[in-house]
Amino acid sequence: MKKIVVPVDFSNHSEHALKTATQLAKKTNASIIALHMLDLQEVNLAESPSYQQEKAVFFLKLAEKRFKEFLEKDYLEEVNVVPIIKHYKVFSEVNVVAKEVNADLIIMGSHGVSGLKEFFMGSNTEKVVRYSEVPVLVIKKELHDVSFKDVVFATDFSEKSIPAFKKMLKTLELFNAKKHILYVNLPNENFKTTPEMDALAYHFLMEAEGNVDRLINTNFVCARSIEDGILNFSNAVGADLIATATHGRKGLSHIFSGSISEDLTNHATLPIMTFKI
Repeated sequence: MKKIVVPVDFSNHSEHALKTATQLAKKTNASIIALHMLDLQEVNLAESPSYQQEKAVFFLKLAEKRFKEFLEKDYLEEVNVVPIIKHYKVFSEVNVVAKEVNADLIIMGSHGVSGLKEFFMGSNTEKVVRYSEVPVLVIKKELHDVSFKDVVFATDFSEKSIPAFKKMLKTLELFNAKKHILYVNLPNENFKTTPEMDALAYHFLMEAEGNVDRLINTNFVCARSIEDGILNFSNAVGADLIATATHGRKGLSHIFSGSISEDLTNHATLPIMTFKI
């Protein structure tokens, strides 16, 4: 792990993310790319172009000053931090920046959303998860220890999720964690018998790794929703991280199909790490 992107909005949640990134950076000698998305006001048609430009420069300088003060933390002294300010607030830009700097991970703090706000707007973290081609680690509170020891990787054992599974294994190598592979069996038309689930797991692991040694840590649970199954199992085994693959659906596909990764991002208290399919 060489580069970690941390979006910063000066909130406590973004500082939690920055502290987490600092712990990982010290373990791996990685650099932190601190990214601030400057939310400039919409253009007022009554204003002259020169005044609009002056106002934009003023807010940019103000953001630079506040950003510099925010990054003057004692815990950052031994870490290489590169500040970047983008002049508009489009959360797909986080993925663009992460790809430009060849980042290995994005870390975001989140308080989650629920109810109508979740349905109509979602959270900024959700939007980053949806667009990001780089793994995203989402945390809900300050983590005093990032030595993840028990990781639950939720999967549907589909062939298209194999690259995400491999990326998960590579990303989590530095933690030397115990990995619980989890399949949630739902009581609907997709319900599977135990032999059917065993066959799915066998073919998935043979395709992904060429062996079935990890079947020891393969788990099947029945639940009324995938989210409930993941959360209940993670609590039962004492996991300290949940990893999952995401399709990154957008538009109508996202509205009607939803996203398990984004639901977990909003509702779970454990850290969530997402990998794009």
